[in-house]
Amino acid sequence: MLHSFARRGATSLAFIAALMGAAGSASAAFPEKPVRMVVPFAPGGGTDLIARTLGAEMSKDLGQPVIVENKPGAGTMIGTDNIAKSAPDGYSVVVASFAHATNPALQPKLPYGSNKAFAPVVLIGRGPNVLVVRSESPYKTVADVLAAARAQPDKLTYASQGAGTSAHLAGELFANLAKVKLTHVPYRGAGPALTDLMGGQVDMMFATAAAVSTFIGNEGTPSKLRALGVTTLEPSAAFKGVPAIAASVPGYRVESWYGLYVPAGTPAPVIDRLNAAARKAARAPDFVRKLEHEGLVINAGPPAELDAYVQAEEKRWALIVKDNNIKPD
Repeated sequence: MLHSFARRGATSLAFIAALMGAAGSASAAFPEKPVRMVVPFAPGGGTDLIARTLGAEMSKDLGQPVIVENKPGAGTMIGTDNIAKSAPDGYSVVVASFAHATNPALQPKLPYGSNKAFAPVVLIGRGPNVLVVRSESPYKTVADVLAAARAQPDKLTYASQGAGTSAHLAGELFANLAKVKLTHVPYRGAGPALTDLMGGQVDMMFATAAAVSTFIGNEGTPSKLRALGVTTLEPSAAFKGVPAIAASVPGYRVESWYGLYVPAGTPAPVIDRLNAAARKAARAPDFVRKLEHEGLVINAGPPAELDAYVQAEEKRWALIVKDNNIKPD
């Protein structure tokens, strides 16, 4: 009887080993089909640019296409929720940004419950936002904006790529710290917001550097936008001659970031494979060349780096949202 029990135990162990071997083999073969990368914004903005450039580089390493899908709306929650409810197999990835860390404080009911619905893959990089106006705007400095806002409260409008995004919170924090009143105009992505900004439908935007760098222009290139200030505490080397907004509004600081998440429960070997491909892609010459003028500091470390950074941002912005009584539109 003891021998029979031992045989059954050995058979069970062999079965478990076979299952583990099959799972390991499946993970090793990943990916066997295209990877879907969801951008929770409309086409044409900074996040979209980063996703498409990164995805093209990742596909070279993965040996499969990385297909970008734009799913804008609800302050990034529509696209993000789509990934939360996708199969945890590594074939569905979301490009997360600033709103991913602020939505828990701004939104009383997240459709995906909490950020525990996701597993971190990689923190791609961080960079400043830039306060911009159209090139024909009468506002030439941050002081000009402050003077106009104080003279006519609520008249000045600022665009954002959606409620709860970095452009929205950057404007709210600016208004609260400077003690002025501005009117927020949300869009379904940076592309439509910038179109209306350049068309004169809105006055200004605290846009991500990735979204506006090509419109600011360089020597010999006509500019469609004028940069008045950057949202980091210190000036950015990517925007020479543009002061930090903090010089006019003490204590002001907003940082944009970009990272990749997959649904919770995605196997660790699959996450590691995606992480390796993303790290290689983020340091590829083409990716660096396309983003070198946007002040983006490349991180591209292990998944834990993204997890630690976003947890710290969540705590910081939860306090700011509460202390400044910031509400989603």
